[in-house]
Amino acid sequence: MDRLELIKRNVQEIVTEEELDALLQKKEAPTAYVGYEPSGKIHMGHVLTVNKLMDLQKAGFKITVLLADVHAYLNKKGTLEEVKKIADYNRRCFLALGLDKEKTNFVYGSEYQLGSEYMLNVLKLSKDVTLNRARRSMDEVGRAMDNPMVSQMVYPLMQAIDIAMLEVDVAVGGIDQRKIHMLARENLKSLGFEAPICIHTPILLGLDGKKMASSSDNYISVDDTAEEIKTKFKKAFCKMGDTAENPVLALFRYHIFPRYQEIVINRPEKFGGDLSYASYAELEKAFAAEELHPMDLKNAAAKYINEILDPVRKVLL
Repeated sequence: MDRLELIKRNVQEIVTEEELDALLQKKEAPTAYVGYEPSGKIHMGHVLTVNKLMDLQKAGFKITVLLADVHAYLNKKGTLEEVKKIADYNRRCFLALGLDKEKTNFVYGSEYQLGSEYMLNVLKLSKDVTLNRARRSMDEVGRAMDNPMVSQMVYPLMQAIDIAMLEVDVAVGGIDQRKIHMLARENLKSLGFEAPICIHTPILLGLDGKKMASSSDNYISVDDTAEEIKTKFKKAFCKMGDTAENPVLALFRYHIFPRYQEIVINRPEKFGGDLSYASYAELEKAFAAEELHPMDLKNAAAKYINEILDPVRKVLL
């Protein structure tokens, strides 16, 4: 897999691919970042962007991870002291998941976001962005946006200035970050900064086939025990032969196959014995043809996800 293919693997959108190609031709070590709002448990949705950062590291990128404690505070996720503790926990999880400690620059938002240069740029940007645009950019990420606080309108402006002040070429995030990233692309040039290239990863469904939500407990957290994960997979939605909107298959596509060259589905001899697949496409084809039972798929998913999360559990003990 060449450099560009690795970067494009499992992404939903690149804005724009032409700019990315030009960047790769121009720079040997371009820069990319993700900002994580420390607001609770790390789940497999977060790990999707961690996987992409690992791909970018393999492709020669220098990586910055912004632990956005001030953003979390503004988005009503706790006191500054509370979100800083969660940010420390997040950092340990990300490293245990496979980010290269020597090649990853972790930055806490509170280290620079309270400085005069940063705040002046936020205020300058506030003159160019309408209240309606700021509110719309927060639709997918804000809390209680039916009656937002002024702080939540500042949030997307800060995220745009983060990209500028961290001097990154590429902003990475889930597709729910798209509106904020587009606000940055359209407005940073007027302040004398470069517009970022944006890489967006998909949003994973919860294990019940519905929107992932903490209230539904339909997600896998990196600190779930092995038994908890096995139990969650037993209850997971996985209709025989159905490959569309299948949360178990999605975990193979986005989390398991990027880390394993081959996966093995263990089955008793009376049911045909073990099966092995060298690519996600092979696995999906077999499941669509009903050659693979949902329970066998679930058991294999639980096995591999537990292997991926074992290093995190060890760090958190």
